[in-house]
Amino acid sequence: MTQQQSPNNKDQTFIEHLEALRSMLIHSLSAVALFSIPGFYIAPRCIDFLIKHTIPESIGKLHYFSPMEVFVIQLKTGLVLGFVIAFPYIVYEVRKFVLPALYDNERKFLGWLISLATILFVAGSAFCIFLILPLIMNFSAAFSTAQLQPTLGLENFINLSAAMILAFGLMFQFPLAVLICVKFGLVSVDTLKNARPYIIVIILILAAIFTPPDIVSQLMLGVPTWLLFEVGLFAAGIIEKSRE
Repeated sequence: MTQQQSPNNKDQTFIEHLEALRSMLIHSLSAVALFSIPGFYIAPRCIDFLIKHTIPESIGKLHYFSPMEVFVIQLKTGLVLGFVIAFPYIVYEVRKFVLPALYDNERKFLGWLISLATILFVAGSAFCIFLILPLIMNFSAAFSTAQLQPTLGLENFINLSAAMILAFGLMFQFPLAVLICVKFGLVSVDTLKNARPYIIVIILILAAIFTPPDIVSQLMLGVPTWLLFEVGLFAAGIIEKSRE
């Protein structure tokens, strides 16, 4: 079958493309700024939920060490929440920008790709929040003794949590990367299977980069990512066979 272009696909000048890009960026940033306002108000509840769910009783309460530390953290959290709330609108703006340059079947693939990427990111973030962070904090609390008590700062905890959540959300995109490479013929399934040992090493290196410098966190990120790679490899095999 031949690919059919959308009737809206028209030749545009370079200036028109730049104008469309500028409009997309302005609308997206404006949406993030707008939704950051309610995000700032719900940020304290989100922080409290994260602390209550992940900090064991043996560690006790968190502390802050500067007058403006809590306010700055809530401001940053509100900005992140604003981006999360505005994400559907940002996706809409990005799609509106790239759709005129795509064929009809590529439009369908783009929609499927965005949906799957969003699901995987949410799944990775939830996996980190509800399983990995509590395990890490309990592992940290296990080192406390009668003579050695932890005093954790709020900023360090939030920075660690944000880095871990982002890392899991990104690393859970691994099967999607495998599907894209096979879909567009960049690499074959057999090549990926033969390169499996090297890919596992790459996964472990990325896990070491994205997590704190301890083997527990690295394995907690590396092992699920490797399993997801195997899932992506299996799905890519199905795509390759159907294409043949």
